[in-house]
Amino acid sequence: MSDPRLAIGPRVPDVGALAALVAGDEPGAHGAVVTFVGLVRASNLGRQVVRLEYEAYEPLALRAFGIIRDEVAGRWPAARVAFHHRTGTLGPGEVSVAIAAASPRRADAFAACRYVIERLKQVAPIWKHEYFEDGDAWIEGAVADPSDEQAREEAFRRSCA
Repeated sequence: MSDPRLAIGPRVPDVGALAALVAGDEPGAHGAVVTFVGLVRASNLGRQVVRLEYEAYEPLALRAFGIIRDEVAGRWPAARVAFHHRTGTLGPGEVSVAIAAASPRRADAFAACRYVIERLKQVAPIWKHEYFEDGDAWIEGAVADPSDEQAREEAFRRSCA
């Protein structure tokens, strides 16, 4: 069964819809909703970015997303997260990823949101090809195994720093 809180594809993520998904139906159930929106940078590696292309194997990416969602539930049991990552061709300033996290307490919502982006970078099978005015480069994507405890702890450390 698919989870509407987790998505990958060419559609521009709707941050408000993600926030509503995690906020819950009961008013006041969560004292904090934190969002993160990742944008395509205009420059990277000291070069002007013309565009980038995200590629992913959707079934495997969604499996990794589910692992991340479950890890958040294990670390912050009251927190809920939703996140969408784009694929396809994007230009500078366009949204590439959006994350929403809700929790009764703001510290947990912030930590859960940060944890999601750290783990996405570590384990999601998403590849980025950047095009510059004078060439292009593949940017190394996920290199950690989702079951790698050291990688998981590093993401946790960064999210709570």
